[in-house]
Amino acid sequence: MQPADIQLAFLYRMRLAYSQGWSVSLAGDEGQFFFLAEGVCEGRITGSLRAANHPFRRQDGTFVPDIQGVIETEDGAVIYFDHQGYGRTYPEERRQVVASGTHLSDAEHYAWLNDTVAVGVGEVRVKEAGGVEIVLDWYEVLWAAIPE
Repeated sequence: MQPADIQLAFLYRMRLAYSQGWSVSLAGDEGQFFFLAEGVCEGRITGSLRAANHPFRRQDGTFVPDIQGVIETEDGAVIYFDHQGYGRTYPEERRQVVASGTHLSDAEHYAWLNDTVAVGVGEVRVKEAGGVEIVLDWYEVLWAAIPE
């Protein structure tokens, strides 16, 4: 069996911070959270973003982010995004994040996003002044034929 030759194309780097947040603690270490976020994107998609993340924290401490929001591009377009993944508990100062996502836009020059799948890798960085900054690099997964 020969696997497909998967390739990735860089989309953008996302930097966001939470402006507000709420949580409900459940049995053990589980909990449900709701955060409002603001930030920026730089790359093939550049602009500002606003989002809501409602992650669940599992018993083992892993966060399961579920974030939806919009990117307002520098050229005036609106791109909706929907991202899910895992926020690992390690390493403590720069916790690992792996994610998948989709994007939608009615702007003609971003319509190519409407049938793409993206993957993201990043970190939750603890700030010295308190709080966190989340930094994710997003990549488009390019289609590849499956060899016979």
